[in-house]
Amino acid sequence: MWNFTVLGEAANQVSRETQEQHPEAPWRRAAGLRHRIVHGYWSADIDVLVSTAHDVIPALLTQLGDVQDSLS
Repeated sequence: MWNFTVLGEAANQVSRETQEQHPEAPWRRAAGLRHRIVHGYWSADIDVLVSTAHDVIPALLTQLGDVQDSLS
């Protein structure tokens, strides 16, 4: 859960310009998941976190690598 929290906080800190240049990255979803974990909105479902880790994070890492490359 901590890693999702850090990821969401980092996504929230990315400039609007960068977010707009890379709409393929789920910036708002990452930030929303962070808010859900930290603030306990509707409580965090462990099954959702596990499926996110398996199904979403690998593609997200690729997307973030592309974003990083574009900033270099």
